[in-house]
Amino acid sequence: MKHIVIIGNGIAGVTAARHIRKLSDHRITIISGETDYFFSRTALMYVYMGHMKFKHTQPYENWFWKKNRLELVKAWVKRVNVDQKEVLLEQGQTISYDQLVLATGSIPNKFGWPGEDLDGVQGLVSKMDLELLEKNAPDNSTCKRAVIIGGGLIGVELAEMLLTRKIPVTFLIREKYFWDGVLPAPDAQLISQHIKLHHVDLRHEEELDEILDNGSGRVHAITTKKGERIDCDFVGLCAGVRPQINFLKDSGIETNRGILVDRFLQTNVPDVYAIGDCAEQREPVGERKAVEAVWYTGRMMGETLAQNLCGNPTAWNPGHWFNSAKFMDIEYQTYGWVWNKPKEGNAHYHWKEKDSNRAITIEYHLATRKFVGINTFMIRLQHKQFDQWLSNGATVDEVIRNLDLAGFDPEFYKKPFEAIKKDFINQSQDSVLSH
Repeated sequence: MKHIVIIGNGIAGVTAARHIRKLSDHRITIISGETDYFFSRTALMYVYMGHMKFKHTQPYENWFWKKNRLELVKAWVKRVNVDQKEVLLEQGQTISYDQLVLATGSIPNKFGWPGEDLDGVQGLVSKMDLELLEKNAPDNSTCKRAVIIGGGLIGVELAEMLLTRKIPVTFLIREKYFWDGVLPAPDAQLISQHIKLHHVDLRHEEELDEILDNGSGRVHAITTKKGERIDCDFVGLCAGVRPQINFLKDSGIETNRGILVDRFLQTNVPDVYAIGDCAEQREPVGERKAVEAVWYTGRMMGETLAQNLCGNPTAWNPGHWFNSAKFMDIEYQTYGWVWNKPKEGNAHYHWKEKDSNRAITIEYHLATRKFVGINTFMIRLQHKQFDQWLSNGATVDEVIRNLDLAGFDPEFYKKPFEAIKKDFINQSQDSVLSH
């Protein structure tokens, strides 16, 4: 019986295990030092906010693993010996494998800031980070002010979390508006304004210079690149994540930013594979990034790899880009590609409802009118419909004309689609007249 060992019990590793079991009787061992059982990492914020208990983040009952013959080992991996096909654990034990799956996820970025390793300074990725946050910022008497560094999705989530405990938040981002390296300017401005309305001290075009020690190894202030000092009891490092691959040094497994894999998710070493946040595509698919720290990407990689390990060769094909997030109260979805500035030959159409946060931005090709992608805020739109339009090469005119087909807001929700159609027609006519 073939023994498949999976390092990491996140969405990528556990999905691979589940689908391998559906397809085979192989022996499967999952190794993780983080938790006893798989949990939904995206739900960590709701545990801190009091919306659920940690046990509620576990999608499967504890008996699920034994029933499905998925062996769990709670341990950290120290080293991988590919010549002997062994995994060495921190405790000293070794586990032999026939095939090895690396699904070790991400860790917060650090950029060598003075004081970045002080007590009270942390990221928010793991269960251990959640436990540390409870210690560092339990309430506003222990933590009188928090500073968050980095304007990504984890940063805005952390700000929302801290606000639920009435902890004042100062938020430093390098960009002119929130996430404007990803979002077009009108969208980024919308999010910045919304964050400020939640009484967050959002500082645009500001960077961390140093984290100051109180003399006992704990943070008590930071200084900015502009020379300002901000007193604080907590610093959240949210300037992105990087693959967790340090234990692979000198293993013979090729790495760059992540673990390098081909389209079948195999590394340069036979019988060793990588999936999820830690994997880096040697040849990225289309416009996608070589490393994608996205929940659904990890899930799909797990499904794909299971096919490959069970004798059904399947190339990695994630399909059209999509994602969703929440900026405080603003729900965000994106389908296809909407660049912060239109690509050459493309244009943006932007619509925002007066006195509300409902908005869309569409990118399309000027010459052919081909629809390229959409960002939507506070308007729920169906993935299936946009996947179809993108696959069929629909025009922007077709998408706008039939936008209501993608809508799935509640029945009595005031729908914006007619207003969008009228505005699009008016803008198109104005464009023609101006030429």
